[in-house]
Amino acid sequence: MELYFTPLACSMATRIALYEAGAEATYRQVDLKAKRVVDGSDFLAVNAMGQVPVLRTDTGELLTENPVVLQYVADRHVESGLAPPAGLERYRLQQWLNFVTSELHKLVFIPLLVGQSPEGAKAFARDRAGPRFAYLDKHLAGREHLLDRFTVADAYLVTVLNWAAPAGIDLTQWPNVQSYFARLQKRPSVARALAEESALFMQEQAKARG
Repeated sequence: MELYFTPLACSMATRIALYEAGAEATYRQVDLKAKRVVDGSDFLAVNAMGQVPVLRTDTGELLTENPVVLQYVADRHVESGLAPPAGLERYRLQQWLNFVTSELHKLVFIPLLVGQSPEGAKAFARDRAGPRFAYLDKHLAGREHLLDRFTVADAYLVTVLNWAAPAGIDLTQWPNVQSYFARLQKRPSVARALAEESALFMQEQAKARG
């Protein structure tokens, strides 16, 4: 497998899942502003939307959209337990993947993190953040994970929660979310991904400064 990623972007969730599964993969870094892979090739030729993650499967197929890519990785490595195989628990997994991607990633964090967002969009996102984090906080009360064990939904959620500080969101307002985030940062697959991608992000920033 081959993962096209940008440091600390939502594609980090797939890196976490791959590490969790002990899967072999090649990682190809993408400059999202230039729409170029680090080898200089045109990323838009890989994904016309110009977004990560993109996963190239062992058969050469390209998959996009975080919830889809994450479920593919989980299903390729059933022994990892990263996704329930079927039944209601699989739908619960999809429920949380969709919550993270639509209610947090796109609705809350994108307007707050994209520099071109007008203040009205940022204010709208901040207003919508409270009820969604309150909902998540209530669910996490007394829980270690979103489901009964670590799944790809947790890989996605911890990736998104890592954007809270840059987005100006104080997680201390929601103690269950805050403790969940602190706990998952110590998980080996998450800690490894965060360390590696943070280093790459710092290199990107230094290069941009010239």
